[in-house]
Amino acid sequence: MHNKNYGAILAKLGLVVLLFVIGIHFSSNRSDLLAIVNRPAMAEQQTEGLIRPANISDVVKQTAPAVVKIETMIQTNVNANPYLNDPFFRQFFGNQVMPSTQVQRGMGSGFIVSEDGYIITNNHVIEGASQIEVILTSNQSYPAKVIGADRELDLAVLKINPDNKLDTLKLGNSDQAEVGDWVIAIGNPYGLDHTVTVGVISAKGRPISIEDHNFRNLLQTDASINPGNSGGPLINLQGEVVGVNTAVNVQAQGIGFAIPATTVVDVYNQLITKGTVAHPYLGVNMQAAQNQSGVTVSGITPNSPASAAGLRQGDVIVKFKEKAIATTQDLLDAVADSQVGEKVSLGIIRSGQMRQIEVIMGDKSSQR
Repeated sequence: MHNKNYGAILAKLGLVVLLFVIGIHFSSNRSDLLAIVNRPAMAEQQTEGLIRPANISDVVKQTAPAVVKIETMIQTNVNANPYLNDPFFRQFFGNQVMPSTQVQRGMGSGFIVSEDGYIITNNHVIEGASQIEVILTSNQSYPAKVIGADRELDLAVLKINPDNKLDTLKLGNSDQAEVGDWVIAIGNPYGLDHTVTVGVISAKGRPISIEDHNFRNLLQTDASINPGNSGGPLINLQGEVVGVNTAVNVQAQGIGFAIPATTVVDVYNQLITKGTVAHPYLGVNMQAAQNQSGVTVSGITPNSPASAAGLRQGDVIVKFKEKAIATTQDLLDAVADSQVGEKVSLGIIRSGQMRQIEVIMGDKSSQR
């Protein structure tokens, strides 16, 4: 009886051990199975880490306090009666009805570059404004004075007188930025304060014409830029400004443009010291030459460097200093790279004969 019970106990122990071993094996297989099931999710997380840098929020926290909202007021005279805008009807009514004043409000962005309140923005944000207000992230508002503005490059410098030292942004070297680098745009699109969008530099050196602005060297980005972003910074992952957001292609998605920081630095220094920016110019209307390489002079601006040098309509410019000129863009680039007051040798073809003409480059800003 005792032996019989002992054998039963051993049988039960053997069953327990067998179940235990089976349990371990199942648990091990289950772990392997779970690992296989979870592997895609883990890979997706790793991929997400590659898709977007982890320090974007840190960069935003560091830089956002130096980004400001700019509100403007522009006063324009309008006639309450639309007929009075027509000269034909005004000859009957004269000035019996005085024009009324209409106030237009505008909004844009900017960023602080000095603790004592110098701010960079776009010229078109503040152009024609009779009143400019700068609003900080603390909601403090300060009246702003225009230190200088350049319509050609669409940049302006404002000054406020703050109560305390301000957070600032550093202008980086946009020449070192590469296509594919991550960038962050901070601004006030449609009045939505301090909106953050993220993208990459899509291209560099874009020549773009916007209304009467001819930009030679813009950064292109797919970071969303909308009305109200104008004048705000385009920031790299080191927290440096690589561009000033200036325009968006409204006919396409993900195509915005920014003025490169290297241009901004030069313009800023000129505006705070002189209030204006020197722009070398020749003073000719031009078109592509027919049946040959070069640029045909189709018109001469009166009292311009071209006029003073004796250039004539019909001359074909084929050389600017030592640079061969094949297209109108070649000539535009050569002029832009020259200096105001510089004496330049032009190679021209006149009546089939090659000639050399010397011209002293003028300042386009002084002609306005």
